[in-house]
Amino acid sequence: MLGACSLGGAGHLQPLRAPLDAARRLGADTLVAGPPAIASIVGQAGLGFAACGEPPEELVAPIRERLPVAPAAEASVLGNRELFGRLATTAMLPGMERLVSDWRPDLIVREPCEYASAVMGHREGVAVVQVAIGLADVEWSAIGVAAPALDAHRSGLTDECRSTPYVSRLPASLDPSPFPDTRRFREAPSPATALPDWWDDSDRPLVYVSLGTVLGHMSTAASVYRAVIAAVAELEVRVLLTVGRRFDTAELGAVAPNVRVEPWVDQADALAEADLVVCHGGSGTTYGALAAGLPVVIVPLFADQFSNARRVVAAGAGVSLDRRTPDGARHPLDRIDIGGLAEAIEHVRADDSFRRAARDVADEMAAFPTIDRLLEDLCSS
Repeated sequence: MLGACSLGGAGHLQPLRAPLDAARRLGADTLVAGPPAIASIVGQAGLGFAACGEPPEELVAPIRERLPVAPAAEASVLGNRELFGRLATTAMLPGMERLVSDWRPDLIVREPCEYASAVMGHREGVAVVQVAIGLADVEWSAIGVAAPALDAHRSGLTDECRSTPYVSRLPASLDPSPFPDTRRFREAPSPATALPDWWDDSDRPLVYVSLGTVLGHMSTAASVYRAVIAAVAELEVRVLLTVGRRFDTAELGAVAPNVRVEPWVDQADALAEADLVVCHGGSGTTYGALAAGLPVVIVPLFADQFSNARRVVAAGAGVSLDRRTPDGARHPLDRIDIGGLAEAIEHVRADDSFRRAARDVADEMAAFPTIDRLLEDLCSS
């Protein structure tokens, strides 16, 4: 099995781990293909890695900086068509072509933003499966936005991406799917390790804060993290803030005594002890929290995070802070409403209806077939 991952960091790799781990349990050989930028996180996951190409940083950086502040339609074109559909696919294709030709996988599992593997899989007659990162209708729409770039790589690629099996761990109640062959699964539970005692035996509730790994690449990262720390500094809680390995935590200076800042903590470890999660609405953190029965406070930054926030709010499992200005634009990231974030955390902690709704979602997700069973079905079909 060949896993295919594009730029985007841990949030793009994580959905591939469930089918790849299941394949290894079933005795298959596995390999992850991606840009050199993800080599370290692939290695930390214990997976084999084959480096393909990546677009130069001078082309990626302007898009990355524009995504959080551009109007939604412009941001979608920049991210889906220009970054992933055109630049990343063009850079990945030569290496992917060599890999598929030499390694000859029986099955390709790709995350939705990695298209070079779809080009090669369909060209070479290798079975391809798309593994969802987030909401199905958002990913269906993203393929449509990217279509001009996709069909320039291979005529008919847009339709091929939409017709292949689409597998997702997301709950159907929050995630109705337009993909004709949608299959849902539950991930094997990850063993959790107790967190270190960073708070000197405090028994206050734990708030886990993660704004993803992409933010650490942005020029506003330090000011965003400082705003979050200011919002939680006076609350009667312990706070674990993870910032990603790209960001230098020394830029934050001294932080409040109830806050622990770490580059990386395994999500399973943090969720096992958390009472509430504050996040950017990225699918990995959002639905990981809900799968654990934890309510969420969402500060959407870009991409599908706004859609995830709306679904969570509609389900009653959390609240969202809106960054839009009256004219529909978005406030810069470093202008997070500090008082509003603190108030949202306290509101969700105090109202048990959010936790009950999150537990209902967790029960729904737990009823799906295992990833091992789903993989066996895919390989036999």
